Amino acid sequence: MDSRPTKLDYYADMRSLVSESTVVSFLKGGDDGRSALILESTIFHPQGGGQPADTGFITVGDGEAKFAVEDVRSRDGIVYHYGHVENLVGDGVVEFETGKAVHLHVDESRRKLNSRLHSAGHLLDMCMKNVGLGLEPGKGYHFPDGPFVEYKGVIPPSEISNKQKELETEANALISKGGKVSIVVLPYDEALEQCGGFLPDYIPKESTPRIVKLGSNPGCPCGGTHVHNLSEIISMKVSQIRTKKGVTKVSYTVG
Repeated sequence: MDSRPTKLDYYADMRSLVSESTVVSFLKGGDDGRSALILESTIFHPQGGGQPADTGFITVGDGEAKFAVEDVRSRDGIVYHYGHVENLVGDGVVEFETGKAVHLHVDESRRKLNSRLHSAGHLLDMCMKNVGLGLEPGKGYHFPDGPFVEYKGVIPPSEISNKQKELETEANALISKGGKVSIVVLPYDEALEQCGGFLPDYIPKESTPRIVKLGSNPGCPCGGTHVHNLSEIISMKVSQIRTKKGVTKVSYTVG
């Protein structure tokens, strides 16, 4: 199998939900019955960075053979599209041979929701600073079943209720105002400057990080998908703040 990394087309263009690529390999169903397609490039976002995977389908030629994409994962730079063949051509032979041209179709409603939830998590980081809470963001979970961001540090119990209201008010004010969300891949030193002079230790100094910026605010490294303007989040509710063992968990939903 070709071990070259999969080209991530969504890195540069998150609006495209349809694209073309070429089959690198087709791995037939394993113990769970699912097969996997590996392509030269993909617009499917694999699960990671607190964001769930895209779903959709991949077709060969005029669509006679259709592969339903149920999950997407990345390992060592190679993206695996997991799912099953929905319909076969002719004598039932799977047409996803190496070198075949394929058409990729990402589920639009799922991508848009995932992007709104992910951008809302980044917006929450901004709001934490704006309301005077200088807590360092840690784990982010941007899945629809209960999104949250965890921060290192605590909020005094007597302040939690007020800060919850302040965060929600600030978030919705920024959403209402709107602001461009930009994505750029930069050399380390330029990325460091764009991120206000700080990058996490896990970012290698010889790398070219992908940086997301909300409006004119400092950016941060991120490999996920996002809205193109903060107004697309529509609205945000800060549903709960809990502090435990030096960590503050802020849960939220989007409208």
